[in-house]
Amino acid sequence: MTTSDGRLLRGARSRQSIVRHAVDMASLEGLNGVTIGRLATTLAMSKSGVQALFGTKEKLQLAAVETAREAFLDAVVRPTSNRPHGVARLRALIAQWTEYAGIPLFPGGCFRAATMAEFDSKPGPIRDALVRDQRDWQNLLAGELRHAVEAGEIRDLDPELAAFQLDAVLLAANSALRLGDEDALAKVHRVVDNLLQAP
Repeated sequence: MTTSDGRLLRGARSRQSIVRHAVDMASLEGLNGVTIGRLATTLAMSKSGVQALFGTKEKLQLAAVETAREAFLDAVVRPTSNRPHGVARLRALIAQWTEYAGIPLFPGGCFRAATMAEFDSKPGPIRDALVRDQRDWQNLLAGELRHAVEAGEIRDLDPELAAFQLDAVLLAANSALRLGDEDALAKVHRVVDNLLQAP
């Protein structure tokens, strides 16, 4: 390994560590609280060192959104890819989501729930990235609901509307968990059971 390769590797590791701290911070306080200076102080690094890795606050925030997205995919979506489409995969997705939010993976619970409200009315790249995540998740749920309807596993319903409702329930459960509602996840499963009734 050359000296240059070693520097690149250290830079990549530093970047990864900084972004993970940014994700954890944003899950607790929102993305607006994530700044280059604050992260430098928290991690006992120089502000110029953090800035050299990200350039701007917005790029740092976008990196946090992307890192949180990949972590969500790893925790919730990818583990269900071997399940059959329809009810089996929907139940697996919800089980993975309840583990993701219940453990939780991030200190503040669901990253999207913690950050969406501060950018929902602010056009720009961060809002676009958060909206993409929400649409991808709802589209995934809708697709599995559509499979379930077409296979005759559940009663006929509007997959997009049901996915919207299910996502809303999950976001509400995330807030309830943060507020100490020990029955929040049981309520999620009751909603899912009602939604996935056989025809």
